[in-house]
Amino acid sequence: MSVAMKEQVFQTFDLLPEREQNLISELIQSLVPDDIATPEDVTNHAVAMDEYRRGECIDLDDIT
Repeated sequence: MSVAMKEQVFQTFDLLPEREQNLISELIQSLVPDDIATPEDVTNHAVAMDEYRRGECIDLDDIT
């Protein structure tokens, strides 16, 4: 999508009443898969893998 098209979408969105904006927002959010890793997820995974490689693990039986 071009920058101009995105700008037009945002301008059109801003013209909608709040109720319709909320509906559109919910629709957009429902289209995004739940299993996409966020930048924070990627960072946390890298930290966890580094700890695992160094042997800094906790046995599951020690947690419960």
